[in-house]
Amino acid sequence: MGSHTRNVLTVKKISSSNAKKLRDGGGLWLVAKGAGRYWILDYRFGGKRREMGLGPLHTVGLADAREKAGGARDLLKKGVDPVEHKRGAAIIEAAKAEMAVKNFGDYADAYIDDAVKAGRWRGAKTEAGWRNTLTNHAAPLRPKAIDDIGVQDVLSVLRPLWGEKQETAEKLRERIERVLDSAKVEGLRSGENPAAWRGNLEHVLHKPDALAGANNHPALPYSRAPGFMKKLLGVDGMGARALEFTILTAARSGEVRGAQWDEIELAAAMWIIPAKRTKSGKEHRVALSDASVRLLKATPRFEDNKLVFPAMRGGELSDMTLAAVIKRMDAAERKAGREGWIDPKQLDDDGKPKVATVHGFRSTFRDWAKEISDHPRELAEMALAHAVGDATERAYSRGDGLEKRRQLAANWANYCSGGN
Repeated sequence: MGSHTRNVLTVKKISSSNAKKLRDGGGLWLVAKGAGRYWILDYRFGGKRREMGLGPLHTVGLADAREKAGGARDLLKKGVDPVEHKRGAAIIEAAKAEMAVKNFGDYADAYIDDAVKAGRWRGAKTEAGWRNTLTNHAAPLRPKAIDDIGVQDVLSVLRPLWGEKQETAEKLRERIERVLDSAKVEGLRSGENPAAWRGNLEHVLHKPDALAGANNHPALPYSRAPGFMKKLLGVDGMGARALEFTILTAARSGEVRGAQWDEIELAAAMWIIPAKRTKSGKEHRVALSDASVRLLKATPRFEDNKLVFPAMRGGELSDMTLAAVIKRMDAAERKAGREGWIDPKQLDDDGKPKVATVHGFRSTFRDWAKEISDHPRELAEMALAHAVGDATERAYSRGDGLEKRRQLAANWANYCSGGN
């Protein structure tokens, strides 16, 4: 910076001088450019001479220029280049300004994009669900500034779904809450989250538990499971075999439809579902009954296809394929003058019992385990890949009860075959 005397200029001297360049000292200069006069700071950094603009005289007075020059000199003492520091600050401010004007829709889309890039979700289905929810069901929120969204805005999109499409409504509320939480962390919002449930929306909307019964998957009563399985054995096709395996293992449809041969250990009578394909995100071991092993041994393997139950064109079966098997079986029963494969507790809009669903067979299994088997509830929950006990209890429970679940699987298969 040199040892020049500082604060040489005065306001009067500046106004009375027509010089192209006036020195104030310490590297601060007032230079004429065109019709204007501008402040610059002349300094050296890393052995190189640099100039930093401090603004035009008509907006930056002498005192302001000296203050800015002093700040730059302080940065130099810390080993920081004032010009680079100014550029970095400008970039940060520009980013803040850009984010500040984002509406809910833009921010929600960016939130999903970031989650996808981070590999946060295990499949495209989850991403599609998020985009559909926050694009269609949250449409009224999308044009609103993200910091202006309040409780009434959230309620306006939840109330049309609440109690009618409860599962969708709850997912919508949770996803809005998470997006707004993220915005708050980034400094784009302040105050409480208007989509929070506890201490907030729980006082306005009915509790989900009070409405959950109307949204269960229709399930076949366990007493009718043997009859259903007997008829299912007579149905041909990969969809029927996948449904049979789903019922015997009490697994989720998606886990069965995506099952691969390298996950199956026939000798050990075990199916290991990798974490990336489970709902919990944790590996799940399934004890296979003799009936399940026989089914797998009788299932053909196709060259260059790892799927256990592939569709005709080689890809995964759809959930609709398995559901169609049940519907065709139900139609055949009704045509024969018999009661279809229904859940008498679940009624449609016309007051008629709904046809059992693929996922509903998990409830069939759980009801059987609870009502007539001798196995503890916790074992059945483990078989269903449900978390058992509270967080502390789970922390001390290192096993998954696989060997005990073998007997549970055997008893369930025996019951389904018509045994006791």
